Amino acid sequence: MAGEDVAGEKDRDEASVEALFAGQAAAPWWRQVTARSVATSVVLGTVFSFMAMRMGLTIGLVPSINMSASLTSFFVVRSWTRLLGRCGVATPAFSRQENVVVQTCVIACATLALYGGFISFLPAMSGTVARATGGPATGNNVYALHAGKVVAFSFITGFSSLLVTLPLTKVMILDYKLLYPTGSAIAGLVNSFHTPKGAATASLQVSALLKSVFGSLSWAMFQWFYTGGDGCGFQAFPLLGLDAYRRRFYFDFSASLVGVGIICPYVVNLSLLLGAVLSSGILWPLLQAKQGTWYTDPSPTSLRGLNGYKVPMGIAMVLGDCLFQLAAVTIRAARSCFHHQGHVDAAPASYDERRRIQCFQSDHVPTGLALAGYLALAAMATALLPTMFPQVRFYHVALCYAMAPLMAFCSSYASGLTDWSLGTIYGKLAIFVFGAWVGEASGGAVAGLLAGGLVVVVIGNSSELMHDFKTAYLTLTSPRSMFASQVIGTALGCVINPLLFIGFQTMGGGHHHLGEPGSPYPAPMAMAYRGIANISVEGIRTLPKHAIMLCVPCFCAALCLDGLTSVAAANNWRIKGYLPNVMAMTIPFFIGPAFTIDMCVGSLIVFLWRRADRQAANQLSVVVASGLICGDGLWSLPSSLLAMFKVQPPICMKFLSAFQHDQMQQHFVPYLTAPQ
Repeated sequence: MAGEDVAGEKDRDEASVEALFAGQAAAPWWRQVTARSVATSVVLGTVFSFMAMRMGLTIGLVPSINMSASLTSFFVVRSWTRLLGRCGVATPAFSRQENVVVQTCVIACATLALYGGFISFLPAMSGTVARATGGPATGNNVYALHAGKVVAFSFITGFSSLLVTLPLTKVMILDYKLLYPTGSAIAGLVNSFHTPKGAATASLQVSALLKSVFGSLSWAMFQWFYTGGDGCGFQAFPLLGLDAYRRRFYFDFSASLVGVGIICPYVVNLSLLLGAVLSSGILWPLLQAKQGTWYTDPSPTSLRGLNGYKVPMGIAMVLGDCLFQLAAVTIRAARSCFHHQGHVDAAPASYDERRRIQCFQSDHVPTGLALAGYLALAAMATALLPTMFPQVRFYHVALCYAMAPLMAFCSSYASGLTDWSLGTIYGKLAIFVFGAWVGEASGGAVAGLLAGGLVVVVIGNSSELMHDFKTAYLTLTSPRSMFASQVIGTALGCVINPLLFIGFQTMGGGHHHLGEPGSPYPAPMAMAYRGIANISVEGIRTLPKHAIMLCVPCFCAALCLDGLTSVAAANNWRIKGYLPNVMAMTIPFFIGPAFTIDMCVGSLIVFLWRRADRQAANQLSVVVASGLICGDGLWSLPSSLLAMFKVQPPICMKFLSAFQHDQMQQHFVPYLTAPQ
């Protein structure tokens, strides 16, 4: 017996994580999902859903919130526990399993803001987005959404991704041992938090988070006082001069956009800037000079005018990137799968692996239950969705649900290898197929958007949830408690996100509507999805002269750039970190360059911070960025209330050219300075 104990201790080497928690037995799965974890998830799920939806409707990019959710859940529950302890109320210890449960609830809720369609295919069905993209904006090709329909759609479709994921967990995590980089990183963060050394780091991060939230909220409040009129305030600071300002190159002092820029990699932010320069700085001015010869429609939103070049060229780049990524990841996944089948890993399992495998297998959710639940949800959606959306038939919905498991397998495998989900790629392709299948006369635009949306909901969210199961595996969290927390988080998301979506429609009211260019929430991803749907049903006959000719080089450029990036990465060339990201380059094609300056400022802050103190920057940059986004977003609520009660800011601040200043001096100053 003593010999076995010594051998066991030798097995727990210094690199072992689970040896640090050997004296802490994991609680049963029903005790990992606690009342305080659910209460915390409601609050944090609302906050992070708001942040994700606001970013998506503003700039079309949703930064990863996994790290922030894990840190914030640790801070909230730990603070709650300590407060109750000081008041003499005994509370259970806050374990890493409960931390993972809270984080999973929050992620399941917040990711529905992205994959549930609230920033993409749902607003794309509206007449506002249809008119903005120059497509058919009447009849069956638009669809009015109200709160009841959005909530019903979310509940009908949102749970499918949970059930399609369950049969894949054992294969992907235990058999193929896929990394799932985001899930592994979150597990490392949670494990470190719940050790004495990690708790000290977490306290430092929490302090930085609170400071950045307060600073961002205060700055947003300060800016409000100078927005007493159209075009007033800091929101259009002509950092690069008035000529650039007229082409919408300006800095708007948005703390949330700077925060997103801090989180996003350098290559993404610089790719956004490059796309803005190519589109708004070079291509659009050249095409505007062709008005009268290549096209005659002066409308900025018509597909028969300038928009007939903008939307197809952007979509050509999106499709080129999607097709390349789909082919590349499929080939890589197939090769890796063949390698796993032909080579069995005979290396003995470590102490950590043995404990994790035992925990993961002991509480696994039965596969039969998942399959039966998925079939029941598919049948319900097949019966109900055609009654809600008359543009689709039952066989359209049934085909989407029949194809989803295979595509979910491919996407989950690819996500485990590369952290890249194929859900949105499959969704865009589905829009083309179903839009052309139904046709314009029968509402093909809405039908294509709905079919693509079903694919995105099931596949995209299933890949995200697989990362949560990887986190559970690495933290000894029960798969059953993970499934329960995902169900709770999804149910919360099916209520919270529709209400937030309706709220953003209200906040974008007045002269501007959600999805309208120039509005506070232009919904760029919705414009991209709607543009694909319009072209799928209308064809190329409505486009202006030479539009298709210009799409061909955009499509080829996307393929070539992706190919060069893959070759550079495979051969470890020095240029691999400097090649632009195609998908990021296309976003300014749809919504303009205004936000790109803020994003690049965020990259500049991180660059300078790392030069000054790399360790602090690595530990705190994501935390500070989350605080900037959260604080700026919090001000949206009181500012909306002020607008509802017709409280106007007292000051208008504008930037004028020297000529405009002289004109103002000549015509207005004498009257202002004259004696009364």
